[in-house]
Amino acid sequence: MPRREDRAEIIRATLEEALGAEHIQIVDDSVLHAGHLGAQGGGGHYRVVVVSARFEGLSRVAAQRLVYQALGELMTTDIHALEMRTLTPEQWAAARGRAESC
Repeated sequence: MPRREDRAEIIRATLEEALGAEHIQIVDDSVLHAGHLGAQGGGGHYRVVVVSARFEGLSRVAAQRLVYQALGELMTTDIHALEMRTLTPEQWAAARGRAESC
């Protein structure tokens, strides 16, 4: 099992390769779950934002399924919990535009 510090980079590389992701944000919340049963087994808790053209025309659930598929075995070995936000490049640009106008 990779070191906790390396997991985020493995997740990033996997999503970039499998989904052609243009933008990925990963937050490792594992420390917040110390003592949690999943954390005891070594699995991490992560929040991710994934921006990919592969999500075009998909429902949110279908886009999330693609992320789970891409991560494959990592979901059973290195990731205990995954909170995700999946966006198309157009949705990402709109979200950034709203944030900048505030």
